[in-house]
Amino acid sequence: MTLLKDRILFGAAYYNEYEPVSKLADDIKLMKQAHMNTIRVGEGSWSHWEPEDGKFNLDWLQPVLDKALANDIYVVLGVPTFAIPQWLVRKYPEVALHDKHDNRHFFGSREEHSLSHPVFKYYSARLINKIVDRYQDHPAIIGWQLHNEPGLFINYSHDAFEGFKDYLRNKYKTVEKLNKEWGLVYWSHELSTWDDLWEPEGNAQPQYDIEWRRYQANLTDDLLKWQSNLIKSKIPSKQFVTVNLAMGRSALDEAKAGKSLDIASSDIYYHMQDGMKLPTPDEPHSWFLHGPWQIARDADRTYSIKQKPFNVAETDGGPIGGAGDNYPAFPGQWKQAAYQMISRGANMIEYWHWQQLHYGTETYWGGIIPQDEKPGRVFNEVAELGKSFEQYGKKIVSLVPDEDIAMLYSVKSRWGLEFEPYHAANAEMDPHKTRNPEAYDNLFDRFYAGAFLANKQVRIIQDSTIYDDDNDKVLISAEKFAREHPYLLVVGAYITSDQFLEWMNNYVQSGGNLIIGPRTAFADDLARVRRSVKPAGLSDIAATNYQEYSNLRKKVDITGSQNFKVLEGSQAIEWIDMLKTDPNVQKLACYNDPFFKDYPVATYQNIGKGSLTVIGAVPNSQLAQSIFENLLPKSKWNFKSNHVTESSATNTDGEHLHFIFNWSWEETTLELPASCTLLGEDQIVNSITLQPWDTVILKEN
Repeated sequence: MTLLKDRILFGAAYYNEYEPVSKLADDIKLMKQAHMNTIRVGEGSWSHWEPEDGKFNLDWLQPVLDKALANDIYVVLGVPTFAIPQWLVRKYPEVALHDKHDNRHFFGSREEHSLSHPVFKYYSARLINKIVDRYQDHPAIIGWQLHNEPGLFINYSHDAFEGFKDYLRNKYKTVEKLNKEWGLVYWSHELSTWDDLWEPEGNAQPQYDIEWRRYQANLTDDLLKWQSNLIKSKIPSKQFVTVNLAMGRSALDEAKAGKSLDIASSDIYYHMQDGMKLPTPDEPHSWFLHGPWQIARDADRTYSIKQKPFNVAETDGGPIGGAGDNYPAFPGQWKQAAYQMISRGANMIEYWHWQQLHYGTETYWGGIIPQDEKPGRVFNEVAELGKSFEQYGKKIVSLVPDEDIAMLYSVKSRWGLEFEPYHAANAEMDPHKTRNPEAYDNLFDRFYAGAFLANKQVRIIQDSTIYDDDNDKVLISAEKFAREHPYLLVVGAYITSDQFLEWMNNYVQSGGNLIIGPRTAFADDLARVRRSVKPAGLSDIAATNYQEYSNLRKKVDITGSQNFKVLEGSQAIEWIDMLKTDPNVQKLACYNDPFFKDYPVATYQNIGKGSLTVIGAVPNSQLAQSIFENLLPKSKWNFKSNHVTESSATNTDGEHLHFIFNWSWEETTLELPASCTLLGEDQIVNSITLQPWDTVILKEN
């Protein structure tokens, strides 16, 4: 059996060991009826693999793999290190994870253990070796999954804290240098010895916090590295290694994690029913996605990890959450979500999970097969989707998504704005002390949603793929980047190195069109506020700067200009950089406010072959949409509808595909702006009619 390259990998997580009574043969038969070709197995069952210390049960998976092989179903085998067995905790209580208050994570959930503890590493390596040795040559296996959703918790365990001190010693060499770099004379925090370093629970120093977060991400990266290296040293080269990343985990730098992987994978979970409608109300960032633009964003973020097609390792098999969060999809929504991901480069769609559970923590997470074990509406819709994957074949595999603008994503700025948020998590109750883990993503999302609503397609670029902080090295020249990405948006890049500021200058001088938003170029790579005029390193060429900034207790209306039209209802929310500019610089919009009226919302300056736009306001959805409609070239593929969107990509045959989505109950007829055929058909169409919650795929002639 050779790996498919001419069809989307399609299937579900399959846990035969979870089922009260094995129905393996029936399950595989149903998977074939659903046109599935891939399952994921094994990653949640350490206690099943090793029920007692040193007593291994390795044969239980053999029937599953054999039955999959006999039915031409591929297998991704996950190593079970994210949930340890009780005997390991009982014998080695020191392996338990601790929270910031030094409270032990008690057994009963998952990832209750310190991933950096040598006891965990010893026992997990022993088990991984056993599993890989047993199954590495099984012909059904196409890949291996490391761990599961790594970086879930910040590791406050004692071994991690001691490792943190080693990390600082290696980086700063002396406490005197650390004292100076961190400004520890403030509040009498200077260290006399490394043992004077306080534990992170009570820390209020941003420099400490940013290094602590870097170190935590390194722990996750180290975990993935040694697991990947261990597995790759044994398996055939045709098998891949991946891990299902959950975006935004506390101890995860997704771009760095991607270096250990052959293929990037992520888990993309979304609200169904009205959670997928357009227009979508402004919603705060959450791992549980709300609105089609958030599905596109997480797909784009996954593509950004390696700038290559990727796998969706988990997505909604049905309603997800608890007993109070059951909203089964409307007809057509599974298809919409899948094709939204595929249009942005997904090569695998794998549901979590096959069989809805009858017990356990996730009893109410839906599956393809319901709890009565009889295929129903969900199965039928998924089967139709699988049939379409077979029909289209290689036409939808390894797509390169179109790009209207690149958007920079900065993990270290996410950490920085969590500690010093522009908008506190509970601004009304405690704006001074409250941290906000969602601050950066909320700001990023304001702009991404605006691009989506303006029907502009975003290519997300991780800042670590441009500049390597660890080795102080530029990885792609500004000149080359400007040729490949003529429009670049940088928003919320609170933490930037001197070298990256220089790189952005060079990008503009090389013909790039740079747009910067609030909270950009404010602090250096240790979260120290820069002593220069803001935006640091860019104010001179922008001929725009600010000294003051303001939180907003109320929304402020925006008025556009002759060259910058804004949608009705455009407002600034949450934050304003109080911009000042030279008289010859174009002011794009102004605030309808007696105080802020003297400060432009945004400025624009042509610079050589490029341009620089500075945006001083956090926008609501109307203003964000207006920004992209004004600053980017017009597209003929814009249907001027508030519930129809288009996503386009190029396939391996060089064909240009357009995915058209109707995110509503309203039947809609559209006139097409170019000659097209329905994918898989020959007849030219000039218009299409979209049924409620419909998806149509067109090939442009």
